[in-house]
Parts: sequence; C-alpha cells; structure tokens
Amino acid sequence: MANTTWMANHTGWSDFILMGLFRQSKHPAVLCVVIFVVFLMALSENAVLLLLIHCDAHLHTPMYFFISQLSLMDMVYISVTVPKMLLDQVMGVNQISAPECGMQMFLYVTLAGSECFLLAAMAYDRYVAICHPLRYPVLMTYKACLFLASGCWFLGSADGFMLTPITMTFPFCRSPEIHHFFCEVPAVLKLSCSDTSLYETLMYLCCILMLLIPVTVISSSYLLILLTIHRMNSAEGRKKAFATCFSHLTVVILFYGAAIYTYMLPSSYHTPEKDMMVSVFYTILTPVLNPLIYSLRNKDVMGALKKMLTVGPAFQKTME
Repeated sequence: MANTTWMANHTGWSDFILMGLFRQSKHPAVLCVVIFVVFLMALSENAVLLLLIHCDAHLHTPMYFFISQLSLMDMVYISVTVPKMLLDQVMGVNQISAPECGMQMFLYVTLAGSECFLLAAMAYDRYVAICHPLRYPVLMTYKACLFLASGCWFLGSADGFMLTPITMTFPFCRSPEIHHFFCEVPAVLKLSCSDTSLYETLMYLCCILMLLIPVTVISSSYLLILLTIHRMNSAEGRKKAFATCFSHLTVVILFYGAAIYTYMLPSSYHTPEKDMMVSVFYTILTPVLNPLIYSLRNKDVMGALKKMLTVGPAFQKTME
C-alpha cells in the first residue's frame, strides 16, 4: 500500500525514507552513542581551534585564516547530517521530506565543493610562503586571503545550486527508500524512474572539473615546494616546512580519496554498504581528524592552547 501511494504521488513532495547506518549494525544503540561522542568531539575541537585562531595574535596569519575557514566548514558539514541521523534513531523515525532532503543535499554539496577549492587555496598559500618568502606579505594580504576564501564558498555554492535543483526535479516513482544516512546525490538518483544517464555523465564531468582544478593546483604547488625544501640549507627549516606540508597533504589525501570514490568510480564498484562507509569517513571522521592533524603537529597552535589554559586559572586567581 505504501509503495502504491508513493507511485501515485511520484511527482509530488512525498517523504523519503533514510535507511541509515543503524540498520546495518548489530548494536545500533552503541553505534549511536559512538557517533554522538564523535560529533561532540568534532564540534568542540573545531570550536577550540577557531577560538585560538581568533584570540591569539600569533595565529593571525594567512595559513591559520584558511585553517579557520576549514574548521568552520567542518563544523557545518558534520551538523548537516549527524544530528538528523541521531534524532531519527532516538525518536524511531527515519523519514525526511523532499524540501528537507533538498536543503540537506544543497548544504552538503556546497560544503564539499567549497572544501575542495579551499584545500587548493591552502596549498597555494604554502607554496608562496615556502617558495617566495620575501614576497609572501605582499602576495598573501588579508584582502587576497578574503578573496580566495570567498571564491571557495562561491564556487561551492554554485555547485550546490546546479546539482540540487536538477536532482530533486526528477520524478521518483521507485521505492522511497534511500539506502544512505543522508540525501547524497547518487543515492537519491537511484530512486528516479526516468533516464538519468545524461545527467550522471554531466555530473561526472562537473566532478572531474571540481576535482581536477584543485588537484592540479595542489600537485603543482607541492612539487615546487618539495624542490624548494630539497634546496634548503637549514635542516630546521626543512623540518618545519615538511611538517607543515605533511599535515596539509594528509588532509588532502583523506578528503579527495573519498570524493574520487564517491563521484568518479563506475557504479560497478559501488554498493550501498561501501558508499555509507566512505561517507562516514569523510562526513563524520574527517571533521574530527582535521583539527587534530593541524594542531598536534603544530607548535604554534599547541603554544596558543597552553597559553589559554594557563591564562584561565591565573585570571580566576586575580578575581579571587
């Protein structure tokens, strides 16, 4: 009966059913608690990093400006999918309306696209800092950083405005069950009863451009950086430059590896279970890992954190 109603209303704004992660687990309650803890960790880590960058004058540099943008994206990124998933599990509801699905899809695509370009901007920043240190203050001014960050948000939004309306206007006359824990574009497209091959080809080409341009910038930047590091006379300088670049490259590999699997590999490589596991990796785990990658190996961030922790008790003693 439910499927008949869905078939009859395939052009209307009916509800989708998110099958989610928890149906795949033998211990859904434990998984729910684990994801909730990870969610809180991601929010707290990124919030602390944002606070440190905002409050500490030593972190008011282009590199940390871009890291703050990445933390902001990660906080919104994980908040788009996880709260809804956890609330559905607690309430015993797994439905999402078409407008809510479209909004979730738009925010997810926008943030993923923005992060693609932001990682390229961060690679360019490291290239200028290491390869052209004398020109760095001139090239990477606050206005230039603001322009690059705004461009990343704009290009991500353009991707969201392009893919979301087209995806959501397809007629959905198959089962309303989305075999995913959020409204990801490929998962929603599988419900369409019309031919989506042309759109999937265009989306594939769009994703190639979205990934190819940043990957080209990142690869070129780090190739030149490695050549410059190799020519450095100072062992300390080489170590510091390599540590900074290693952190960024780790984030790049984690994010782009998952994105390439999701949007560029043929459908024969995909199963709902694999897709959800990869999505868990870059929508839930990556926002937790990014602050750790950038802070644990970074003396400036750790120094700012220690200063904040020591200033707090000292301030309380003076108040007493």
